[in-house]
Amino acid sequence: MPEFDQQQIALHTGITLNVATAGPRDGEPIIFLHGFPESHRTWRHQIAALSDRYFCIAPDQRGFAKSEKPQGVESYQPQKMIDDVKALADALDIDDFTLAGHDWGGAIAWGTAIGNPHRVKRLIIANAPHPLVFQKGLIEDRGQRLASAYIREFRKPENDAFLEEHGLAAFLRKTMNWERAPALEDEERDVMLADWARPGAAIAMMNWYRGSPVTVPEADEEVERPAFLDTAFPRVTMPVLVTWGMDDTALLPGQIEGLDQIVDGLTLVKIDAGHFVPWEAPDAVTSAINDWLAKTPLG
Repeated sequence: MPEFDQQQIALHTGITLNVATAGPRDGEPIIFLHGFPESHRTWRHQIAALSDRYFCIAPDQRGFAKSEKPQGVESYQPQKMIDDVKALADALDIDDFTLAGHDWGGAIAWGTAIGNPHRVKRLIIANAPHPLVFQKGLIEDRGQRLASAYIREFRKPENDAFLEEHGLAAFLRKTMNWERAPALEDEERDVMLADWARPGAAIAMMNWYRGSPVTVPEADEEVERPAFLDTAFPRVTMPVLVTWGMDDTALLPGQIEGLDQIVDGLTLVKIDAGHFVPWEAPDAVTSAINDWLAKTPLG
């Protein structure tokens, strides 16, 4: 199990994050963002492989693992986490950087890149849908509605008592028949379970879903189409690598269709893996990133 230097960094957003770092401090910086229900260790294999050349920075995002867990849904609106990314770069005296994200970390990476192209010079995404494509899919694709039905369950505040009494693992077994990911080593599972058991962690992680503005309809529900789906949406202008585990049952392959129409300089790599592709297929993801970085130097 690779280990990285970790430190608590207080940000000007008012939050303190636990941040793992590896590699030369004067190397090109890459910030890695994890998703639910993980930690900085989502990217452990890639960081181990890249840290001989790059300064790798991987925070536990707010609400997760060893980072601060503010109360209230309003603390988990996406812009708060986008601001955390920029504040983390500021705290480390980094002007611009490559940004990588998986799952919720990918959602924050997309948002950070769209709003801050002067700072995000390259973007790496692993199984995290573009916000426009995801919301469109939830409106137009019944299959994606069914695959995302768990989000509606996660948003229910009446689940908090169960979470506090029984913990996140029991909640995931109850709502998603979750036992364990087959590709997850025992020692990594133990670390994850310990992180889930930290005070306030389970509800903080649920608040990521509650703080999101995305509309998740019932399978056959008629809902008003969000206006932003039919208006001009900012293009992603920096080089983008998307690696996608094609066996993802939560984010269906339709989430990568049409990306080239809204993303400039897109490289798409399809991988035989499930949702947690950075560690389900670490060699394939690392190889894709290495090749892409070599072909996409910073200007």
